[in-house]
Amino acid sequence: MTESMEVEALLAKFSRQRILVVGDLMLDRYVSGTVSRISPEAPVPVVLVDREEARPGGAANVASNICALGGQATMAGIVGEDEAARELTGILAERGIAPEGVVRDKRVRTTVKMRILAERQQVVRVDYENALAIDDALVESLCARLTEVVPQMDAVIVEDYGKGVACKPVVQAILKAAKGKQVLVGFDPKDNRDLGFTTLTLATPNYMEACLAAGLPFRPIGDEPLKNPVLKKAGEILMQQWNCALLIITLGSHGMYLVSRAEAPIHIPTVAREVFDVSGAGDTVIATAMLALASGADHRLAAMAANTAAGVVVAKVGTATCSAEELLANWHAVAARRGA
Repeated sequence: MTESMEVEALLAKFSRQRILVVGDLMLDRYVSGTVSRISPEAPVPVVLVDREEARPGGAANVASNICALGGQATMAGIVGEDEAARELTGILAERGIAPEGVVRDKRVRTTVKMRILAERQQVVRVDYENALAIDDALVESLCARLTEVVPQMDAVIVEDYGKGVACKPVVQAILKAAKGKQVLVGFDPKDNRDLGFTTLTLATPNYMEACLAAGLPFRPIGDEPLKNPVLKKAGEILMQQWNCALLIITLGSHGMYLVSRAEAPIHIPTVAREVFDVSGAGDTVIATAMLALASGADHRLAAMAANTAAGVVVAKVGTATCSAEELLANWHAVAARRGA
């Protein structure tokens, strides 16, 4: 079977996979326009707005990517009882994302990230949030939901954006509920936070996050990632620390560094032909890789599919998704460029 036939067969299995995404839900708002003058009030551009759009952000973007690829996504997290929460949950419902794990509380302010864009360039970002409102009682309510929902899933993704949902009690609840149920568990970390993972199917830190989590000094990747001693050491430490089956360290424009128990580390070069915005690309990577693993793909194919999907979304503006059709088209395009 050729690689193209393999990925086509893999994508056909995505619709049967039930993936729970646990993490910080956000609403990403985009205000776009043009700039023709500088404000007389301050040395800043005046943006003449011609379009506004709202998209699921944070962990909600992971769930959106799962649905865009044809999988079944369920969302778990904490939001407020405010207009932003109503708008976000409405968008999730439109995309077919189940809200069984979402806890609502009036004390919480739903996180909103508003980006002002001019000619596809970001001028400024304005954030609204109150992460400190997530207390022990709310976490306990979320854990109770997870105990019920996790056993019904094929896989769980913990997406940490550092806003309070991804914490040790939540991780413990997930691992306990998944134990003995053949539920795969994935983790996309934020900064250097020990959440108490004792076993993982998949982890997808970027290079900086991998260095921090491994307690290593950052060193530029260089043109030959496989010869970077810090990257190699980080992979070894994190495989042991998280007890990973598969570790994908994303390297930005350098692609991915793949570490597994089965074979020596592999470098997968990027397949992006143009890059407009890398925000949310990590969400696409873990969504695609986890769907692939849940569908029975081997580690190399899962990583290559994730790399191909990431190449699609970085060519879009803002947090974006990759559809199964776009992934397959990009796969064929890459194969044609390398003469495969």
